[in-house]
Amino acid sequence: MEETNKNWAVRFYTLWTGQALSLLGSQLVQFAIIWYLTQTTNSATTLATASMMGLLPQVLLSPFIGTWVDRGNRRLILMFSDGIVAIATLGLVLLFATEQIQVWHIYAALFIRAVGGGFHQSAFGASVVLLVPKDHLARVQGFNQALNGGLNIISAPLGAFLLSVLPMQGILAIDVSTALLAISIVFFTQIPQPERGEKKPSTFWQDFREGFRYIMAWRGLVILLGLVMVINFFFSAIEPLTPLLITNHFKGNASQLGWWLSLFSLGVVLGGLLLGIWGGFKRKIITAQSGLVLMGLFAAIIGFLPPNMLWVGMIVNMLFGLTQPIVNGSYGATLQGAIAPEMQGRVFSFIFSAAMLVSPLALMISGPFADRFGIQIMFMIAGGTCMLMGAAGFFIPDVMDFENSSKDKVAHAAVEPS
Repeated sequence: MEETNKNWAVRFYTLWTGQALSLLGSQLVQFAIIWYLTQTTNSATTLATASMMGLLPQVLLSPFIGTWVDRGNRRLILMFSDGIVAIATLGLVLLFATEQIQVWHIYAALFIRAVGGGFHQSAFGASVVLLVPKDHLARVQGFNQALNGGLNIISAPLGAFLLSVLPMQGILAIDVSTALLAISIVFFTQIPQPERGEKKPSTFWQDFREGFRYIMAWRGLVILLGLVMVINFFFSAIEPLTPLLITNHFKGNASQLGWWLSLFSLGVVLGGLLLGIWGGFKRKIITAQSGLVLMGLFAAIIGFLPPNMLWVGMIVNMLFGLTQPIVNGSYGATLQGAIAPEMQGRVFSFIFSAAMLVSPLALMISGPFADRFGIQIMFMIAGGTCMLMGAAGFFIPDVMDFENSSKDKVAHAAVEPS
């Protein structure tokens, strides 16, 4: 652990900068591809299929990807995953340059990029705890959340500008370049591996089952996983309803929808910076649960606002965005600090997969429900549920004591036959 604490900031933030540039390149590609499909096909089915190509690999493969990450060399996996993304994008560059591009080519590239992105996300997330001292994890999570929010603000207008001055293959080539830069930085960065002790060699499926047993043996972790799934269900349900909330309820236009989305992203940036500078309360779980109550409150207020209070809604929506990185970052830091390093790839992948599995169900239910009962009530229900779960967590000992749980005891329970 001494090596982790020595010059950790220089090593981590050098790596972090490379990953940030690569992420920007990926978001530019995402914007450019969606715009291309919109302009050339004008088909909602095509856009929905493209979205599914980017979502399904991570939902279905995440638990298996996490096992590979925990078994393998995380530094090599990071380089391999960025390389896969670069190769898939380079294929699109050549197809666009030779004017042979077809929609199915884009579907295939998006699928491959999503697989590479899944390996990258799991390997990088599992490596953070080995690169960053435990007492700085919440701050790092905050800066990550701010980065994502900031990229959401600049990637769309930057992508639109680049489309006006560059051909598609030129924008795609930017992503290839940023991926190669990220690979170069990883190549020269030492990323420690978790200590595995004197454990006997195991098969892939033994490690996979061990990760599942590790989660199920930890009552507090199971409760947090359930909480994440419920919250993701409700907020996945209301997110696609935002344009209808602006047009049907607040009687707004496209410009006002743009302001609504931009202010939300600004809130995310501010919340991430706040957590990055502040670090949260000493007990990160208290920061997470408190933020959850506030996040639910702001969502519920949006649902209660009358049609003539659009600008008040925009301010509340910005505060709603501000609480999200505080909640997500604090939960992430709590889990990173408590879960054994050699189990993080598997556990985080299981959590991600389980959380995302509820999204399709939420999308199927939210539309008909909102058509029948109104959009505002969806925001009220989501906000009320969020507040209730945030407050309830304070009265659940397994949640409040999560950071003090014995990892060794849980890990032992996970591998012992019942």
